[in-house]
Amino acid sequence: MLNQAIQALGGQAYLNYQDMQQQGRTYLFYHGQPEGGGTQFWLFWKAPDKERIELTKKRNVIYIHSDDKGYEITYKGTRAEEEKDLKDYLQQREFSVANVLRHWTRDPAVALFYEGGTFAENKPAEQISLINGKNQGVTLLLDSQTHLPVRKSYILRDPETRERDDEAEVYANYHLVQGIQVPYDITRLHNGEMLRQRFLERVSYNNNLPDSLFNASVTYTAGEKPKHR
Repeated sequence: MLNQAIQALGGQAYLNYQDMQQQGRTYLFYHGQPEGGGTQFWLFWKAPDKERIELTKKRNVIYIHSDDKGYEITYKGTRAEEEKDLKDYLQQREFSVANVLRHWTRDPAVALFYEGGTFAENKPAEQISLINGKNQGVTLLLDSQTHLPVRKSYILRDPETRERDDEAEVYANYHLVQGIQVPYDITRLHNGEMLRQRFLERVSYNNNLPDSLFNASVTYTAGEKPKHR
């Protein structure tokens, strides 16, 4: 079933793309209610672990992630990303559908469990869970007819409260782009409440993005007055 999902997403084109660009609009929610009118974004990703996202019409708020480091760039300069936000990003990257299907499924230490048929987003679906060598688990719900991912979820334990947090993403409105099926509507949920929605407008792959696009160095620290030349 996982192989069917990979083939449905584009097979070798999905497994082997080296970079990606996205453009769209993102909306944030608080306690399930929308905050503001949404923000334009431009996202650039390059294998294996480089990402840059530019926000607002002026594209003047930028977040860069490379390896296990994160940076925030604004008119003030460049500072290290907040530890909590960086941890959240790294967790999302580890449990992303692309990482699970492109890397977890190739790891012989990963255990696979078929958990039967169910319904996801009002569609018949097949439920599969994977547990890796670090005892991290993720559950995928695959459309029974198209085999495309409909929903992904995983459980994290809050380091302060020690309570379990259910993190999930829902995928819809797939479009074929350069041989790859891309969900243009992505909804992120936290303990069942909507946290963020992204609606894609443009996507492209293998654009030969330069490494310089993901370069960043700290020019000031939080709480410190930025130095201007």
